[in-house]
Amino acid sequence: MIEFQLDETSGVATYLQLVQQVHQALRMGMLEPGDRLPTAQQVVAQLAINPNTVHKAYRELEREGLVRARPGLGTFVIRLPAGTDPATQARFLAELAGWLRTARAAGLGPDDIDAIYRTALRDCFAEGVA
Repeated sequence: MIEFQLDETSGVATYLQLVQQVHQALRMGMLEPGDRLPTAQQVVAQLAINPNTVHKAYRELEREGLVRARPGLGTFVIRLPAGTDPATQARFLAELAGWLRTARAAGLGPDDIDAIYRTALRDCFAEGVA
């Protein structure tokens, strides 16, 4: 089951952070069709947020056709986002994790690594490479 985490410094609305984390979990194969999302009560207890925030996130996911609420049973994943290949995602995650360990061992901190990553990502897409 997915465990949500919030980044209060991101500037991204809380409900959107929940939606984004479900998207990421689906792309990475951490959630699959048939899996149940945590109940609103569980998320509220874990993150100390308003239940309406969780409901808003789950409604957005339902509107996207990724989950379906089943009264009395919970909210379940019904499909993966289009174009998602969890095996490919997992392979690149492993490669990136190795790069991050190397960068950290070289003395780079989170801000340095984030700056490098964002610059490379921006440059890659600006060149039309991706």
